[in-house]
Amino acid sequence: MSKKSSKDIIIGLDVGTSKVATIVGNPNEEMGFDVIGIGTAPNTAMRKGTVIDLEDTISAISASLEEAEKMSGYRIENAILAAGGDHIKSADSKGVIAVSGDNGEVGIDDIERVIEAAKSITQPTNREMLHIMPRLYTVDGQSGVKDPLGLTGIRLEVEAHVISASTPALKNLTKCVEQAGVNIMGLVYSGIASANSMLSKKQKEIGVVLADIGAGTTDLVVCEEGEVIHSATLPVGSMNITNDIAIGLKTSIATAEAVKLKYGVCKPDAVSDHERINLTDFDKNEEQEASQKYLAEIIEARMAEILSLIKEELKSVNKDGMLPAGAVFCGGGAKLGGLVDLSKEILRLPSSVGTPIIELTGFVDKVIDPSYATVIGLIQQALKEPIKRDGFFSMPKVTSASATPNKIRDWFKQFIP
Repeated sequence: MSKKSSKDIIIGLDVGTSKVATIVGNPNEEMGFDVIGIGTAPNTAMRKGTVIDLEDTISAISASLEEAEKMSGYRIENAILAAGGDHIKSADSKGVIAVSGDNGEVGIDDIERVIEAAKSITQPTNREMLHIMPRLYTVDGQSGVKDPLGLTGIRLEVEAHVISASTPALKNLTKCVEQAGVNIMGLVYSGIASANSMLSKKQKEIGVVLADIGAGTTDLVVCEEGEVIHSATLPVGSMNITNDIAIGLKTSIATAEAVKLKYGVCKPDAVSDHERINLTDFDKNEEQEASQKYLAEIIEARMAEILSLIKEELKSVNKDGMLPAGAVFCGGGAKLGGLVDLSKEILRLPSSVGTPIIELTGFVDKVIDPSYATVIGLIQQALKEPIKRDGFFSMPKVTSASATPNKIRDWFKQFIP
């Protein structure tokens, strides 16, 4: 029996360092969606979010898509794709123009032109802009304007946050997705996608940092007054913890990962000195036992490093200990016990593990997990875009990997995450 057309559904695709996740969403009237299909597949062909083996990455994507298709009954033809990795960079930019209207009123064309002017930030030839997010406008010296439309003035300025990615890294990623048989309808920085699904409007208003601890990298998004004021991708993630455990316990990576998932905590004080782990339970060739407390000490050391790097990023924008809504964690690394308490100690902020803010129905129990934050956020990003085209979103259809960055960049002119 043939699969149903995917015209009226939304597919989010997150090609991560350790796994590929696909979610098929059917929008509902409450601006949420029914989760009607989920597919996951292990991925060992990427390093820190960057493709290192095309064929293996394509195979992992195909396996994830096939599982999602079987569950949903829909043929997956189009998807919104997450872009992540340590090649992602951010910077602040400013744009200045003269207001063009005869009556001196700021119009939509003026706002578009000043944002375009802010895009003139110098980029190396091998980088492409993913997002440009206006924060505040200034009209004839009157600063702090959130929406200048209709105001009267001669000079319009904007302060914006720009997120860019490596062109070769994007081309390799999009090539893998397209060769797996999927048209890319839009690209979203994975940190922005996670923030979409995990952060409430109130949290973004009063000040919050979102930390998505993935396998190879950790994405950070800092919001205040409803806007993204800073973002960063740290080149360290939960796979570094696994590697530390493998070295510390003198065992294989596979065994170290299994031990981490079952017994991993960030607080040695919460573990008895006498508790032991029988490694034979994870690998019949292992004959040793390991101390749970020693395991916790290994995990604490690496997680403290990640939190310290987050703290340094907050210091760089003068927000260290200054975000009332605190730190919200997601990603696979957020599932480690004791992370919240360790975060409170190091970051000196209220801390929590995030849960989706969007209204979800369907196979909810399968996606209420911090590791699905990005792929849920991709679908939510699409729900925020009001313009429709041919029953889908006003996102460019991509026909070749070489054309992807420019088409994606043009699409993101139309809205602000």
